[in-house]
Amino acid sequence: MLTDPDLTRLQQWLSPSYPIGAFAYSHGLETAIETGAIISSADLRMWLIDLLTNGAGYSDPILLVAAYRSEDAKVLQDIDQQARAFAPSKERLAETALQGAAFCQTTSAISGHDIPDLTYPVGLGYAVQLHDLPLDVTMHMYLHAFVSNLVAAAQRLMPVGQVEGQRILTELAPLIAQVAQDALTSDLTHLSGSCFLADVASMQHETQYSRMFRS
Repeated sequence: MLTDPDLTRLQQWLSPSYPIGAFAYSHGLETAIETGAIISSADLRMWLIDLLTNGAGYSDPILLVAAYRSEDAKVLQDIDQQARAFAPSKERLAETALQGAAFCQTTSAISGHDIPDLTYPVGLGYAVQLHDLPLDVTMHMYLHAFVSNLVAAAQRLMPVGQVEGQRILTELAPLIAQVAQDALTSDLTHLSGSCFLADVASMQHETQYSRMFRS
């Protein structure tokens, strides 16, 4: 049974206040909005659905699960190297590597566990293993935080109000729950991605003239 301290720890790790700098990354969303690929809340909703079913929202949970189930340091490092190789662009690599390093350093400092610098989903999966936290709840909260961060980024870039942003999160809640559940029965052989527009947007963002976000 999930105890209050367990839930509080996960809430802390996945809170916007946890110092990993998630607010600084738009995952290519800034370019998609700048180029007109996303012009409405309906477009944003479809973009997020694609990310959850074919993009990082699908692949990162698989890496998280693999890290949680890793049996030794070598296996963990192999998973982390695969996560880095799977990043489709320089900025997306920096996004997962820098957030992961910040997560691992902060969590090591407050938990007493020695966690090496790992990509974000791998570092989170390993930390959850070390603390014996429930994987299913972690997956759900992780994906909700991922989508919430992108909705918040969109609200800074286009006319998506607070109520509309929350409506999008509410509408995507069943899909988030399904993707989280599916990831629990996955392994690295299921790792894939086909969100080409999002990947290209993250590449274009590297040379975008005026930008607010780091990816």
